[in-house]
Amino acid sequence: MPLDEAFDPSVLIFAALAVFVLWKLRSVLGERNDREGPTLGRFQPTGAPLGGAPLPGAAPISSAAKPLPADRWNGVAETGSKAWAGLDAIAATDAAFSGPAFVEGARKAYEIIVSAFAKGDRDTLGRLLSADVFDGFAAEISGREARGESVESALVSIDSAVVDDARALPQSNSVTVRFTSKLITARRNRQGEVIEGNPSQAAKIVDLWTFARNPRARDPNWKLVATETVH
Repeated sequence: MPLDEAFDPSVLIFAALAVFVLWKLRSVLGERNDREGPTLGRFQPTGAPLGGAPLPGAAPISSAAKPLPADRWNGVAETGSKAWAGLDAIAATDAAFSGPAFVEGARKAYEIIVSAFAKGDRDTLGRLLSADVFDGFAAEISGREARGESVESALVSIDSAVVDDARALPQSNSVTVRFTSKLITARRNRQGEVIEGNPSQAAKIVDLWTFARNPRARDPNWKLVATETVH
């Protein structure tokens, strides 16, 4: 068969087209690699924010980490104590928590509760005590009312109020305060005779009162959940 009869011009056309397609494809891929290569870093699990939130398991972002002051609980709890560590844990769950403000509030609550208990003021106690503690206080008030007894109480001073223990629990933060105070108290019978205490002499009292609050609750107030007198 003659050579010119076997030659088909379309072969050249398809060959040229194939070469062009391969060249174009290589050109396009090369341009994409050069342009988009650096953006891969955006999808590496480096802990950088993704949509405003860190990737799961990522380390905290250094720029957001703010170390707590070394003297953060001075005057509130003993340095290096269990209470100090507990206050750190509470502060981690409640950004609004302030040690000095808490202790100041606890001192006021101590004074109000001592006075309300002596007067038998159940309404005031109900706002400051947990249900269990209120039931115990109310039972004592009812008992002395039934016996015709009365209580006189005067808080002379609160000499110290220091956090003795602090815990961050799943549903509740609790802080135990050790109060050292001077208190004048006397119990009188129906005839007005003193049957307990001394109406003219202050006695030193050491109490451990525990306050608790759910950090997720809307109510910002802490309530008294336990009391203990240290002898």
